[in-house]
Amino acid sequence: MKILRVIVSLLVFLGGLAALKAPHVAHLRPYSLVYPSSFGSRFTIPENNPLTEEGVALGRMLFYEPLLSKTNTVSCSSCHQQSLAFSDNRRLSIGVSGKPTRRNSMSLANLLWVKNLFWDGRVSGLEAQAAFPLTHPHEMGQSLEISAKKLSKTRLYPPLFKEVFGGATITGDQITQALSQFERTLISANSPYDRYLEGKYQLSATEKRGLELFMRGPAPERGVRGANCAHCHGGVKLFQEVFHNNGLDSIAVQDKGRQEITGEASDNGRFRVPTLRNIALTAPYMHDGRFATLEEVLDHYNERMFHPSNLSHELRTATNVEGGKTLGLTSAEKKDIIAFLHLLTDSTFITNPAFANPHPKNKPIR
Repeated sequence: MKILRVIVSLLVFLGGLAALKAPHVAHLRPYSLVYPSSFGSRFTIPENNPLTEEGVALGRMLFYEPLLSKTNTVSCSSCHQQSLAFSDNRRLSIGVSGKPTRRNSMSLANLLWVKNLFWDGRVSGLEAQAAFPLTHPHEMGQSLEISAKKLSKTRLYPPLFKEVFGGATITGDQITQALSQFERTLISANSPYDRYLEGKYQLSATEKRGLELFMRGPAPERGVRGANCAHCHGGVKLFQEVFHNNGLDSIAVQDKGRQEITGEASDNGRFRVPTLRNIALTAPYMHDGRFATLEEVLDHYNERMFHPSNLSHELRTATNVEGGKTLGLTSAEKKDIIAFLHLLTDSTFITNPAFANPHPKNKPIR
């Protein structure tokens, strides 16, 4: 698989080049994004926030910085742990209030290509996304203004912000911009599945059967068996920029999902389709973490779905039995699919030192 090395300021957008020529950032080094050519370059980086080596490094420090929380004990990394593909292992995350948040923590892998963020797609752009957990009372619980003041009182951060943004005063917008720069670099593209696509990994018989089931839709009238997964999780990035109702409830009452944003009844219980990359690491599953294992997820799609009026069409019609009402996979087929899903774990992503906590193990010098 051909790998693209992108100098963002030159190849992604001309506005970023102009920004780099501004007097206060002329010395900054453009950050090289490295990703497979198959991922495509259909993403947007704001003209006023081009990726630079220095900006990404500052964002990484802030990602692991508990001063951004009301209690000085919670950082972005508290709910987005690198070893878990930047998710956590809770049904619902716990923030500064000690109370569960409303939804399961999503993986941050490959957000560069995601347009509508959060389970309900409430915002576009990582800069806008970052402000929500920072200021939410149950997550980090602190205004951007207070966060900026706290960072300004340290010895560590003022010179770094001045280097990246050129001003003498740290602002809330600069905090979200730096965090967004770092998050855009969290690219996962080196799993065994990727190496298979490159011709560098040979699938076992079980993995091969799982891949074929994953990618195929069932057609029992022609004797074709499939799990129909690729309709929602297809393509090399293993997600689609869409929202689906996947039959978790007959009517979504406690959490209406996308409907809360659009107000449309047809969006009741619809949620963003997440990537399946590193899926074996990101349990529990679904927006509310109701399923503890991949086996439970497959059981849901196979025989336990509700059928609300707006159930996604692909789920409504998929069956391996002529005239069947459920998907109808066998136990052996489900095991094959799970074997394939484990191929999506990118061990280099979860151990990459460029994404790890940059602060010393002892308390950083302030």
